[in-house]
Amino acid sequence: MLPREGVRPRYTVPAMIDITPNPILGSLGPIEIRWYGLAYVAAIVGGTWLATREARRRGERTDVILDGLIFLAVAALIGGRLYHVIDQWAYYSDHLAQIVLPPYSGLGVYGGLFTGLLAAIWYARRHQLDFWRWADILAPAILLAQVIGRWGNFANQELYGPPTTLPWGIAIQCQYRIPQYACPAGSDPAATLGQHFIPLFLYESLLSLAGVFVLLWLWRTFTARGRLFIAGDVGMLYFVWYGLERSLLEFFRSGYDWTFFGLGTAQIVGIGAAAVAIVIIVVRHRLAGRGPGESAEGASIEPAPLAPAEVPPPA
Repeated sequence: MLPREGVRPRYTVPAMIDITPNPILGSLGPIEIRWYGLAYVAAIVGGTWLATREARRRGERTDVILDGLIFLAVAALIGGRLYHVIDQWAYYSDHLAQIVLPPYSGLGVYGGLFTGLLAAIWYARRHQLDFWRWADILAPAILLAQVIGRWGNFANQELYGPPTTLPWGIAIQCQYRIPQYACPAGSDPAATLGQHFIPLFLYESLLSLAGVFVLLWLWRTFTARGRLFIAGDVGMLYFVWYGLERSLLEFFRSGYDWTFFGLGTAQIVGIGAAAVAIVIIVVRHRLAGRGPGESAEGASIEPAPLAPAEVPPPA
């Protein structure tokens, strides 16, 4: 039917993310290649690139990054997998073999952060590295890795919120719906029924990207110039940023399998991590009795070397 003369046709805003990717990119014999796994690898590459760049800028050794990469990545993988299994125990209790057998398509960020943090502390002591300085280096690198890795959730059609009419809503096939948003019985598993959902993975990716720039700016503005911050503050602020970010986004999620007093455990862990990080920052500053340029041990911190273009002009 043609529009009447003088009447403009009505314009409908299309969904920006109206595709349903196949989680499996292809296969090499019996081995499936999944987008989630590629996103994990890309996240490691991106995080390693930024960590190496910042370590070189700050005058730290870069060889220790590549030497410890596999160790830290494996530790994070184990912790992330364990957290995910506990979170989704209602499913894995009936599918025990899938806990250890591929594909490992489920990882919990907090589990990976916890085991990764323990591995980093051990590695720093083993190689006599300043843990607090390296925490400042790794914090934005870890956030960048999360920015990239979250797109693996998009490929798996997971980490989404309630139905929405927003133009950036994503389509989710019936086979990937959580029970709260299940399709009617008999629906085609590949159907989307024209519904769209809040893309929480996208929100988290964008907020984490903003966090990368904020943490880098804080270090260069305050820590590097011996003003207000001491080594390790930016590393702790990572837990504040991500903990609050994740806790906020969790309000849009449904279908929790792991809750505590009605709250998603991820919210409790996130808020708790942020609170602990703030306490650590305050305590370290008080122990330092800090003037500009003093460490938490009371010793003077030499401002980390900056690139020539960033050296501040003489006062």
